[in-house]
Amino acid sequence: MQEQKINYQKKLDAIIEELEHSEHVPTLLLHSCCAPCSSYVLEYLSEYFKITVLYYNPNIYPESEFFKREEEERRLISEMPAKHAITLMTAEFDPSQYYEAVKGLEHIKEGGERCFACFKLRLERTAMIAQENDFDYFTTTLSISPIKNSQKINEIAAKLSREYGVKCLPSDFKKREGYKRSIELSKKYGLYRQDYCGCVFSQKEREEQKKQQET
Repeated sequence: MQEQKINYQKKLDAIIEELEHSEHVPTLLLHSCCAPCSSYVLEYLSEYFKITVLYYNPNIYPESEFFKREEEERRLISEMPAKHAITLMTAEFDPSQYYEAVKGLEHIKEGGERCFACFKLRLERTAMIAQENDFDYFTTTLSISPIKNSQKINEIAAKLSREYGVKCLPSDFKKREGYKRSIELSKKYGLYRQDYCGCVFSQKEREEQKKQQET
């Protein structure tokens, strides 16, 4: 029997409805993979939260790509208007953390267990920093991608929420045309949009797809 999918957008709606009737503006640690993915999320959530964007992505390959995305994230935050403050926190770039996390899963195609291990790596670091710095919530921009498994992302986040004692903000940011809006905002701010997720494996897979399309 197939497990029923949870509507995480409805869960987020319920939280936001409560916030609209409260004078307290909660703090949110938002893990971001890149500026284009965070664009809509920041536009949406900065209405209700004081956001710190955490740029922690040891999966990104090559090193130049990591710093290129970091700079675009920084530029977007500086240029995008927001009701509540948005700040940037950057963690170290240590690819060995990623390769250790996905050891033995290198052969698995994009979207499978290797990606889930990568989600956990980045979300656990986010939950840990959220706990250490007394954030009210943590979440990630990853669910905005049409090819990312939002159910799995939220399952991992919920488990880490229990482990670290910090509330996770449920999300499925691709809903309500969130992904479409991220493309519009990317054009508006002239953001660099990569054509692969970030890791060396997704890059190789994307190159293979391009070759097949050309033949």
